[in-house]
Amino acid sequence: MQISQLSRKNVQALTPYQSARRLGGKGDVWLNANEYPTSPNFDLSDRTFNRYPDPQPQAVIEGYARYAGVQPENVLVSRGGDESIELIIRAFCEADDFVLYCPPTYGMYAVSSETCGISAKTVPLTADFQLDLTEIEKNLEGVKVVFVCSPNNPTGNLLKRSDLLKLLQMTQGRAIVVVDEAYIDFCPEASLVTELKNYPHLAIIRTLSKAFALAGLRCGFTLANEELISVLQKVIAPYPLPVPVADIATQALSSEGIEQVQSRITEVLTNRQWLIEELSKLSNVVQIFDSEANYILVKFTDGQKVFQTLWDQGIILRDQHKALGLANCIRITIGTKDEMEKTMNAIKTV
Repeated sequence: MQISQLSRKNVQALTPYQSARRLGGKGDVWLNANEYPTSPNFDLSDRTFNRYPDPQPQAVIEGYARYAGVQPENVLVSRGGDESIELIIRAFCEADDFVLYCPPTYGMYAVSSETCGISAKTVPLTADFQLDLTEIEKNLEGVKVVFVCSPNNPTGNLLKRSDLLKLLQMTQGRAIVVVDEAYIDFCPEASLVTELKNYPHLAIIRTLSKAFALAGLRCGFTLANEELISVLQKVIAPYPLPVPVADIATQALSSEGIEQVQSRITEVLTNRQWLIEELSKLSNVVQIFDSEANYILVKFTDGQKVFQTLWDQGIILRDQHKALGLANCIRITIGTKDEMEKTMNAIKTV
């Protein structure tokens, strides 16, 4: 018998998440993973490697609580935001429960639910990439966790705050609502963090991967009320954060580190506006969708040709052609000004 046949049936049928690194590519301009284009420099200050780390490093918890404007008891740190997604499913879903998410959106909601053996319901976003609250309400039977992403990946737009509040109201006492705010650093005024006090079933996912330029660190956070955090603490691994990760995260969350984050955000927003203005001049650009994140979604007359042409030149973008409602669309991460200019020159040749 083949080993794969011994795996769980849902795993045998599983299509793994197609991450940027899994998709590969060869080049020198990487605009496919929503990373910051250059790396910050940190020196380790804690070299105690012979002991297990703290289960929840206090300096990291306090630093992120200060940054997010919550209390330390409202913060759980995990191995990236992705672990938070899986923790919530594992903690709250029985075998016959459902999760619900709204495509086109981040692919890990589907993969994590399938990995855990939990069935999913999907309610597509509307034509303007907003929540279809009427359809969501119709499909809430048996749903234990609802995932929404704002700014949404890959579309870049914010979900309407009023709709998110209506979603929280209609799910009270029925389901956990997870608002994925991986990109909220680029539009912090839109965060739902101030609503935590009003909704005990609200969980917010955050990360150091984007504006903090620490995607390689794999450090994420769940922000929620104390009772919800305590449930997640029952299922999280004993030592989720290695000592070097906690060390660097603590430095990144210092006042000096936050100043650097603000500088990065300003740079990204400036380069994003420049790219939008330049793309809008091209005849093969059908639409540039509104974005509040560190990437933009662009619809071309022939998106796959643009993607392949730039791929062949070592400019790696993210093809969204197969995503629901995103035919001929490409997601472009905002890189350095030089990278943006190189990308624009390449697109002009298509």
